Amino acid sequence: MTELLEVSAATRAFYGVEVLRGVDLAVRKGSLTGLIGPNGAGKSTLFNVVSGLYPADGGAIRFKGADVTRAAPDELVRAGLVRSFQLARGFPKLSVFQHLVLHGRDQPGEGLAAALFGSAAARRREQALGEKALAVARRLKLESVLDNLAAALSGGQKKLLEIGRALMAEPEMILLDEPMAGVNPALAREIAAHLRALNAEGVTILLIEHDMGVIRELCDPVIVMAEGRVLTEGGFAAVAADPRVQEAYLGRRR
Repeated sequence: MTELLEVSAATRAFYGVEVLRGVDLAVRKGSLTGLIGPNGAGKSTLFNVVSGLYPADGGAIRFKGADVTRAAPDELVRAGLVRSFQLARGFPKLSVFQHLVLHGRDQPGEGLAAALFGSAAARRREQALGEKALAVARRLKLESVLDNLAAALSGGQKKLLEIGRALMAEPEMILLDEPMAGVNPALAREIAAHLRALNAEGVTILLIEHDMGVIRELCDPVIVMAEGRVLTEGGFAAVAADPRVQEAYLGRRR
């Protein structure tokens, strides 16, 4: 497999405190890769840097072979790199359907002329986006809440909407930040099934998750971060047995 995402010596500090201290990692095209580590390891900050939300202080990021170190989030989305957030984001007064349509590619209203006067092409694109939103809602079992305000959804439904928002952008790669955190076990299994299916369809996934059962079941390889760096990488059994990983999670034994 070729490397779809490459991070080289990435650094990021906040108010003088180093959070990323030279991160080196690569994600193979077509993989479902787990990213784990204790709280404070820098996992979410790495996602924020890779997705363009925060600029890296140093190092380089490449996606599909192109340097995207300074790319803006919208540029990365157009290139096929999409991320979800640990805490679902959105517009409280928009419905689920409106949220999905809003995140579709090639919005016809983005140009002034199309927004003011419309066109046959714009109307066709709006119809296509609506149809795609319905298909994504069906896939994620959100059909029954399509007209509900996003703010009124349950925690688990908001997690599904985050995945749906990512799918509307037609991604080649998704960065998923704890998509199963705080959801009940039945819904966690459902989300895991969605991720397997997406990956089988060719979507590359980099997944942050604290539930080691989920990581063991879904991910190969697994990348372990600690103290702002990559500690090790490999199959789940190998990284779980690594004394350095055990020490990072449990502390040094005396």
